[in-house]
Amino acid sequence: MKLIILDRDGVINEDSDSYIKSPDEWMPIPGSLEAIRRLNERGYKVAIATNQSGIARGYFDHKMLASIHEKMFLLLSEHGGTIDKVFYCPHGLNDECECRKPKPGLFHKISDYYGYPLEHVPAIGDSLRDLEAATLVGCQPILVLTGKGSSTITKIDRTLDIPIFPNLAAVVDNLLAEP
Repeated sequence: MKLIILDRDGVINEDSDSYIKSPDEWMPIPGSLEAIRRLNERGYKVAIATNQSGIARGYFDHKMLASIHEKMFLLLSEHGGTIDKVFYCPHGLNDECECRKPKPGLFHKISDYYGYPLEHVPAIGDSLRDLEAATLVGCQPILVLTGKGSSTITKIDRTLDIPIFPNLAAVVDNLLAEP
């Protein structure tokens, strides 16, 4: 199986320090929807692993999150692409759950859902917690410089094998160019 795991905010869509709280606030990063379509065309299943602590903070509820994802799915379908499944953590920083990245719970759920080990599966994120969670389960963490990525680059251990790309489209260009 070809599987790839993406963070949502800052990788697929523009991020906001005040959270993406409605479909109107969800805006794709240029080239991201086409990149997902290209992954689909090459047989990749695309899963999302995203922290959505805005739910715990009361900024939006599960129904609103579903509406945000409906917009994402609609815009993606207009570009000929699909996301196979969204896995999200609704908890806040102090909830002590196992699914909030940098903990690996969302990645374990993805592995269980697909019945597939995640060793070497590309996991693309823009924050240190995305990279840390991916590393804990053996994924290949990849940093994009969109979203929080340009500040994250200063926090990562440069001796680690973490490829860095300007955006999701560039990651996909590289991934699909490999033999």
